[in-house]
Amino acid sequence: MQFSKNTFKHKLTALAAMAFTVSTGMWASAAQAAYPEHPINMVVSYGPGGGTDLTARALAPYIEKYLGNNARIVVLNRPGAGGAIGFAEVARAKPDGYTIGFLNTPNLITIPIERKSQYHWTDFDLIGNIIDDPDSFAVNSNSNIKTLKDLAAYAKANPGKVTVGTTGAGSDDHLAMLLFEKSTGTKMTHVPYKGAGEVRGAVSSGQITMAAMNVGEVMAYIKGGSPMHDLGVMSQERTDLAPDLPTFKEQGHDIIMSSLRGIGAPKGLPADVSKHLVSAVHQAVNDPAFREQAKKLYAPLRYLAPAEYKAELQANETLFKEFWKNTPWSEQ
Repeated sequence: MQFSKNTFKHKLTALAAMAFTVSTGMWASAAQAAYPEHPINMVVSYGPGGGTDLTARALAPYIEKYLGNNARIVVLNRPGAGGAIGFAEVARAKPDGYTIGFLNTPNLITIPIERKSQYHWTDFDLIGNIIDDPDSFAVNSNSNIKTLKDLAAYAKANPGKVTVGTTGAGSDDHLAMLLFEKSTGTKMTHVPYKGAGEVRGAVSSGQITMAAMNVGEVMAYIKGGSPMHDLGVMSQERTDLAPDLPTFKEQGHDIIMSSLRGIGAPKGLPADVSKHLVSAVHQAVNDPAFREQAKKLYAPLRYLAPAEYKAELQANETLFKEFWKNTPWSEQ
């Protein structure tokens, strides 16, 4: 069989094109398989020792496990401004999968409602929600305040004297305090801190009267030996974390408040990286060993896939915008 020069030339061109296509496909597969090629930073927008920090450090090894490729996650604490410093750091990072961070509501939503901020919750690619922790009020174990009724009576008799530690203006803790003031016709004094660990230290040492804090955190601190007494939980029903602890509703105060703690990344992640992260987080949360560890940390798990998580944040934004109209918390 004989080939003309043109036929031979076309054959060479086709073979070269095929070789390029194969090599390109192999390179793309190798690049995808390589993620992550270096450590991933996981930003926690609060100080060490709080519920988010403890959850992040417990969860990180399991995300590493399911990401594969010898993945390594470095937890970075970026406390301040009620979480705004850390949230903004994640939002402005390069969307390459090497910066992710915990997103805490309501702070994630309330800060942009309250003031000009460097982010909005829609500036993140959502990876999945991990925790849904109801709020509570806790006092020092030596306090004469043993119930919400005691708290209301003391606050009425001593306007402004009840000092309440929270993780910042617009946090679920702070909003819970405002709702209790409204429910009881009292006035308390807000004392913001950089994280739940600092709030625990302040109430344990007697620097403040009370901690407005998620019930999982309170239970973990009490188990760890902190001299704290919980007055009630702000959930519809009693929590499995503390089945003997009455709800606020049972005590005459229709207050429901909790904090979601999920994971997000800067907007614009490559589709393959996003899929890999979402899958790894989902598997990590469902890993029996992690779930057992979360139980020991009193971390109430509630996994939400990205679409469900987005719907929850949208609904919460509507609620908190309405709350802002009636009770503008920046004035507190």
